[in-house]
Amino acid sequence: MELKQSVEQFKGQTRLPKLAIPTSYDLCLKLDLIACTFSGTVQVNLNILEHTKYLVLNALELDVHKVWFTKSNNQTYQPCDVVLDGDDEILVLVFDEMLSPGDGVLGIDFSGALNQQLKGLYRCTYVDGGVKKNMAVTQFQAVDARRCFPCWDEPALKATFKITIDVPSELTALSNMPTTDEKLNENIKTVYFEESPIMSTYLVAVVVGVFDHIEETTADGTKVRVYCPVGKCDKGKFALDVAVKALDIFTRYFSTPYPLPKLDMVAVPEFSDAAMENYGLITYRENVLLYDDLLSPADRKQFLTIAVSHEVAHQWFGNLVTMEWWSHLWLNEGFATWVSYMATDIMFPEWKIWTQFLLKTNDGLRMDALEQSHPIEVEVHHARSIEEIFDSISYKKGSAVIRMLQGYLGDGTFQSQFLSSGLGGDGLWIVPITLSIGSYNKCKTFLLETKSGKVDISELVHSPHENSSSVNEKNKEKCDDHFWVKVNTEQSGFYRVNYEDKLAARLKKAIESNCLSAPDKFGILDDTYALCEACKQPLSSLLSLMVVYRKELDFIVLSKLINVCYKVMEIASDAIPAVVNELKQFFIDLLLFSAEKSGWESISGESHLNALLRGEVFLALATFGHNKTHKEAIQRFQMLLNDRNTRLLSADTRKAAFIVVMLNASTTDRNGFESLLKLYREADTVQEKELVLRCLASCPDPNILLEVLNFMLSDEVRDQDSIYVLFMISSEGREVAWRWLKENWDLIFAKYGVMLTYYCITKILPLFCSNEKADEIEAFFASRMHPSFTMILKQSIEQIRLKARWVANIRREQSLEDLVKQLASMKC
Repeated sequence: MELKQSVEQFKGQTRLPKLAIPTSYDLCLKLDLIACTFSGTVQVNLNILEHTKYLVLNALELDVHKVWFTKSNNQTYQPCDVVLDGDDEILVLVFDEMLSPGDGVLGIDFSGALNQQLKGLYRCTYVDGGVKKNMAVTQFQAVDARRCFPCWDEPALKATFKITIDVPSELTALSNMPTTDEKLNENIKTVYFEESPIMSTYLVAVVVGVFDHIEETTADGTKVRVYCPVGKCDKGKFALDVAVKALDIFTRYFSTPYPLPKLDMVAVPEFSDAAMENYGLITYRENVLLYDDLLSPADRKQFLTIAVSHEVAHQWFGNLVTMEWWSHLWLNEGFATWVSYMATDIMFPEWKIWTQFLLKTNDGLRMDALEQSHPIEVEVHHARSIEEIFDSISYKKGSAVIRMLQGYLGDGTFQSQFLSSGLGGDGLWIVPITLSIGSYNKCKTFLLETKSGKVDISELVHSPHENSSSVNEKNKEKCDDHFWVKVNTEQSGFYRVNYEDKLAARLKKAIESNCLSAPDKFGILDDTYALCEACKQPLSSLLSLMVVYRKELDFIVLSKLINVCYKVMEIASDAIPAVVNELKQFFIDLLLFSAEKSGWESISGESHLNALLRGEVFLALATFGHNKTHKEAIQRFQMLLNDRNTRLLSADTRKAAFIVVMLNASTTDRNGFESLLKLYREADTVQEKELVLRCLASCPDPNILLEVLNFMLSDEVRDQDSIYVLFMISSEGREVAWRWLKENWDLIFAKYGVMLTYYCITKILPLFCSNEKADEIEAFFASRMHPSFTMILKQSIEQIRLKARWVANIRREQSLEDLVKQLASMKC
């Protein structure tokens, strides 16, 4: 009883007790890819910090076979008890004798199963000569190194790692460091890797499989390799080029050489995230790392560039310098996000990527507007709840706050001053405010240090030789036309702006007169939508503002306009069902000008942004049911079926065509649906498979949708790819999707874990708009809560209740339906 009580003291704790700290790991792993098991031995050099009879470290889903501890004087201790606690994910070693402070070596023999949950040391499959075979991959962030070997699995507890792996002789084995030796014993080879610099356990990585690779060497002598599926090295060339350039950019930016002798990037067939910044061995989903000139749309090229830059940046910020605990994740991910845009802008200035950064700011603002949001720095109380904070707040709000500070302080002051002083300690958020008055030559910046404040703008309104009264008398009419005030210039700050009616009207005129920059036009529309959603402005105000964007051709502004159209349509069927068709027509009319300018087919030498715009515009027209777009899409889809290499349906417009196919599919006419399934089954690239999956669930037919959702869970869809199916479920399909989710919840959670449950919650639940449905969802999950999705579930339910409030507010608007009919009949 006394021993049990002593062990209990270590349970229910967020962090490991500070009894000992590791300094180095010597890890040997033996993989059996047929039985899908592994065994290993880890020897950890420890520094015992105090007299203790306990050593407490992390372990999960491992079998421990033998444990010993040897002090520096060669005295060996055997534990009298070994306690594995699955709930707290700890391994408690109990000794009869007191261990004294000082150095020693802890040895543990262990074994485990290669799981299928894409975490820890897991198995995935590849096809070799038509035969499906197993390979092994690690994904340890945030707290899953403990699934591979017993360790002190906290980011601050850095140590060196010396890794040895036994693998089948025909396979390639990769780890963080270069190999030092290989020894062959019949059909098994033992691969030895150099000892690493100190690093956190979540950055340790191993990949074992069959690959081809390409390589380059940087000017500093760092060897960079991209490992691809066999025969697909040509699709890794763009990523290799980006990585080499990013290494050079960050070496100069951080004024510190890349810390390791090599950098490998590996395309993994099954992976839970987009990518992972393992030290010296970055892992990616295949469709993130591989780029196909014919089949990859422009947005994929851009996403790849940002993703590679993000992960390479982590080699310094995150890996070389690491957060003490997961509460500081926002700085790790926020900074990597911000600096990846910086690198992308250096490589491709014509992409105007900082303007597109507004989409990051917008996503962060939307999440931050929820009561169930969280500060960028958040307390973590359970290992599994860490997964929840890898969200828009940590990545997007975090990077937006950094961008705001950089914009206010300037490049010369930012990084050093920000990193040394932080964000202040008094709990008051001091907001850097920027504004322009009638011209971008007339700007002012100030700090809003209290809840309200006043700013003197008189010197910006008139020349120094005129007094204000004479200006008002002489130029009142001229002032009324041109005296616009835009707060948050270039939309660099992380805050919302609510204009009074007169200022809002002048900004509308400024937009029509093309006086404002693209970021500011984006910001005015974005803020107006947010205020409308919050019931602080009527929907009629938002719709009237949207009219002035009818001739817009800038990609980022049009992208926001389209996004607002989608969001309003989501609410319209519940709020104003009588005029939904008229609302669709209004939105179609807003987009026809840009559609006619871009056309279906790419133009030789056109800009990257034009290619992005084409895909967005035709996808929107397809979604809103534009007849001409539907007819053209069906014709071009048939051309694709006849010739898979046709350029008459480009990578940028294929999604629009696939959506049209599914919108017209039904139980009585399955031809288009069956054709898309055939396309999926015959596709030999991950890009095309992903695109088909993203479109299937857009079908409004309940029977087809149910079939699609069940197909998602079948063996035909890789576990990692199942999430794509959920992205295009429409409000018409929400009831079917919700019933399906309830019936399959236990299976989904058991098989896929947080990877799929996150998307089931965030893509299905917020489609509803009533408090009654929110109550039903709360009741269903009351007995099914888990730390890995508690926060996102609360956020999704809050979104439903906010939309219910918005629906009620819209229904109270007088003459709204008349306005919608008027807008639908006008020529944009």
